[in-house]
Amino acid sequence: MSSSGGTSLPHRAVSSIRAGDRSSAQALPPTPHTPPRASVVPSAFGSPSTLRADDEIIVVELGSRKLRIGFGGDAAPKRIATFGPEQQRRAGDFRAWEAGYQDNWRKRAAGKPWGSDYELWQLDLRGQDLGLVGDKLERELREAFTKYLLIDSRPRRISLVLPPTLPIPLISSTFDTIFTRFQIPTISLLSSPVMSAMSAGTRSALVIDLGWHETTVTAVYEFREVCTWRTIRAGKLLVEETYEFLNNAIQGRPATTRTERTENRLEERSVSFEECEEFANRMLWCRRSANELSQDTTQGLPTLHEQDESETVAPADDRVPVAVELNSCKPPKTVEIPFAELAEPCESVFFEPTLSPSCFDDHELPIPLLAYRALLQLPLDVRAVCMSRIIFTGGCSNIIGLKGRIFDEVSLLAKERGWDPVRGKAVDQYKANPNLRRSSSRKSSEGPTPVVIHTDSSSSGGNNNSEGAESAPPVNPAYAPPEVDQVEEVIKKEKNYKAPVQGTLRVIDSLGAWCGASLAAQLKVPALATVEREYWLQQGLNGACRPNEVDVKAQQRQSMGAGGLVRSQASQATGGWTLGIWGAI
Repeated sequence: MSSSGGTSLPHRAVSSIRAGDRSSAQALPPTPHTPPRASVVPSAFGSPSTLRADDEIIVVELGSRKLRIGFGGDAAPKRIATFGPEQQRRAGDFRAWEAGYQDNWRKRAAGKPWGSDYELWQLDLRGQDLGLVGDKLERELREAFTKYLLIDSRPRRISLVLPPTLPIPLISSTFDTIFTRFQIPTISLLSSPVMSAMSAGTRSALVIDLGWHETTVTAVYEFREVCTWRTIRAGKLLVEETYEFLNNAIQGRPATTRTERTENRLEERSVSFEECEEFANRMLWCRRSANELSQDTTQGLPTLHEQDESETVAPADDRVPVAVELNSCKPPKTVEIPFAELAEPCESVFFEPTLSPSCFDDHELPIPLLAYRALLQLPLDVRAVCMSRIIFTGGCSNIIGLKGRIFDEVSLLAKERGWDPVRGKAVDQYKANPNLRRSSSRKSSEGPTPVVIHTDSSSSGGNNNSEGAESAPPVNPAYAPPEVDQVEEVIKKEKNYKAPVQGTLRVIDSLGAWCGASLAAQLKVPALATVEREYWLQQGLNGACRPNEVDVKAQQRQSMGAGGLVRSQASQATGGWTLGIWGAI
């Protein structure tokens, strides 16, 4: 029996394999189904990554020294890029492998500010080339996209995490670079202090960012920035102080010698910026406060820290010399520095205990005093919540003992001065001298005037009971404990309710601003400021409006809920867009 004379079976036909059996498909009852995404896959040979191109959000944290890049929803960034002189080398430049190239750093750094090659941008924009800032940013973003994130050139959204004090010209240069050199449809702006609070698992916090150019203290309340204070006592000033510290060690002067800062840091005996920064990261530490607070034993026994029993000398009194090799100076030299003196740069940069607070300007306050004044200027309810959620971020927060020292100093200021903003000699004399006060005046801290509460038993009793009632001390109703609601207590026990911690100074840990932005992107939290590519290319920076000109309701309460998303979309539809807290021209 040959198969050539018979008809071909339906299941062996080529047309049935490609198109399927249409007769059997029409016989099936219609069922609910999801239509295929034909618009996403343009062809049969499309990459599977195109299915996730619309959902992927690239999170970029922009700093003056580092650039963190990764996908939204990841636990850590894929790429942490640092800036330096090696980044500015062109293709085919092999001078780094020449003999004596590392020793010739003075010639390469001549004519530029000390350490400017290691920065992406500076706060002082006078004379700064913003085009060079855009070129550096483009090179790092393109290298991260192709080598670390392994993505193609398809349009993807970007969430940009920026510090709250970033100048508008730098934001404009960043937007021009991203929109014109990459296929990015939208950029969402996120504030780094708010994202640091989100990564810590809290809605309110006092974020102390020990950055490079300056230290910022930002109060965040319900995912909204209340106010920001700043000081120049940060990483850059620490590296400059480290240079003076090493220069004194090379010349044999004591570490505590205060001389005028040398402007010419390219001398033969000077140390390079890279070596000063490495010394600051590896060797510096911060000593504890001289006036330590007594341990509070109301919440339990004090914690016993384990230590070596053979160690009898405190770190602040340890005079054992530490040998440090300095290879960037000519000739290379090895200096011996006592271990206790390694804490002097941190002491003089972040605290300055030898000077009175009246000697500082507003932009150079010590960090503990700035944090205390920031808490003092906050409203009462915001202060009660933020003081229990203090977060330290930034590169300088990794210095050993610095976070604990700042917290101890702030606690000591709060204990000595309280939360009364009025201070001075006249106030102290007024509180100490009873003759300057009226006898009938009362302190505001004592509460209202007490009122005598008469019960029914005392009013209906005889003369003997009335004499006892008159001798009873007065009761203040304002300070009387409220009655316990049994129903509410049962509900709290069922829901495992815990009262929020507030009113006490406490430090909490945070995963950083990038992790908070990654979490917000994973949860699809809408950003408060979103800029579209079309509007930016048409209008540029001049098209940015003020938040109150776009939506008054969003300005009254900057909520991250669905209502804020609808209002932001409506404002984008009418052509109005903002830069959020970064302002407008």
